[in-house]
Order: sequence, then structure tokens, then C-alpha cells
Amino acid sequence: MLNVVIIEDEKPAARRLQRMLVNEGIHAGLLLHSVAEALAWFEQHPAPDLIFADIQLSDGLSFEIFEQVPVKSAIIFTTAYDQYAIRAFKLNSIDYLLKPVKKGDLLFALDKFYNTINKNVDIQQLINKFKSGGNYKKRFGVQYGAHLQSIPVEEIAYFYSQNKTTWLVTHTGEEFIYDQALEILEKQLHPEDFFRINRQYVLTPKAIKDIVQHTNSRLKILLQPGTQTEAIVARERVKDFKSWLGMR
Repeated sequence: MLNVVIIEDEKPAARRLQRMLVNEGIHAGLLLHSVAEALAWFEQHPAPDLIFADIQLSDGLSFEIFEQVPVKSAIIFTTAYDQYAIRAFKLNSIDYLLKPVKKGDLLFALDKFYNTINKNVDIQQLINKFKSGGNYKKRFGVQYGAHLQSIPVEEIAYFYSQNKTTWLVTHTGEEFIYDQALEILEKQLHPEDFFRINRQYVLTPKAIKDIVQHTNSRLKILLQPGTQTEAIVARERVKDFKSWLGMR
């Protein structure tokens, strides 16, 4: 019988994954809910055969666990972010699951685990690949009139789309047209630094002046700086948005 551990700070999500595994004949009896709890457990117990680990936990990233305690287990990560860097996982004998976990994705990951169970998994290599930042852009080229300018990602407050045009707004309030749709642009931005709150806006934390409760369980963001004054977080994005800001 496989020895499986789930590391997940959202207890309903952990129990749901646990039930899905039971339906596939896998018993995951141990649920750990934080970096601190997982560290304490791994220091006192032998490594399990397989670990399901949420990347973003309430007290840090699950990578911190594997950096501090040598763990030889195979790991399947779960994450709310579908970004280019995550594709690095596909190159390893470890997979990832995009939350909420779908049955087909779970079966694919388990099949991958069974096919590679005898291989030596290099956890540190995986951690380094994720932390390297993947293919995220560091600078963004814009044009205004006959002038060209390269703007470092650290100077960007947010992007927004209006009338089929994408605008880049800096922390000083300058606005430039950026010649890419948000759908493409979003994949070039690091998910720790940028969050897409709806179809029109991708923000950094520094762009948020205030957050106000809005209708239908949504949130209203008061923006800074620039000509745009407010934006609404889509209802289906509120939970992930709060997690991104460390609010839960």
C-alpha cells in the first residue's frame, strides 16, 4: 500500500483531494496544513512514497519544507496559477495539478508517478527551476511617437485593457500602449508579482490603494497611480486574489 501525505492549508481542498484518491484506491491518511507542521512531521517520520503539496501555504511556500528537510519522496505539486514556469514541472518525473483539481488531471499525474516510481527524483533541481523565474520578462519595450523606451518590470504598477488596446502604467503614473493582449502578456508575468483580477486588469500589490467590499461577493480595488481609478475583482477570482495578497 502506498504511503501518501497531503500538504494543503485549505482543509476543504485537502479533504476533497483525499476523497478523490480514495476513489482511485489510494489511502492518504495524513493531512498537513502548513510549512511549520510539515517540517515538524518530516523531521520525526520517514518520507512517504508520494506527497501532494500545495505550493502556496498560509505560512510560506512548500518549497521551504524540502529545502530544510531532505525528502526522497515523489512530489505532485498543486497550484492555483497556470504560468509558464509551472511548465518546468512537465520536464521532470513530477507533475502538478491546477486547482481545483480535476479527475482527469489527477489520473494523468498518478499514471506519471507509477511510470517513474523507480527513478531518482531530484527535488532540489525542481525547486531551483521554479525559483529561477522561468521565462518571465524582466523588461517591457514601449513606443510613444518616434521614441522607444525599455521599462523594467519593477517600475510597472499595472496593465489594463481598454477598447482592444493594452496599456502599461508605471509607478510614477506614466501610461504607455503595449502591443500585446492581456491573455499573452499575463503568461510573461511572475504570478507572485502580478495578478489578473478580471478581463481588463493585471495588478501588482503596489497598485492597490484600497480594497472595498462590493456587490455579489466581489471586491472593488482603488488604484494608484494613473487615469484608472478603480477596478472590480471578478467573483470567481476573489479567493485566489486574497490568497495572493496573503489575506488567508
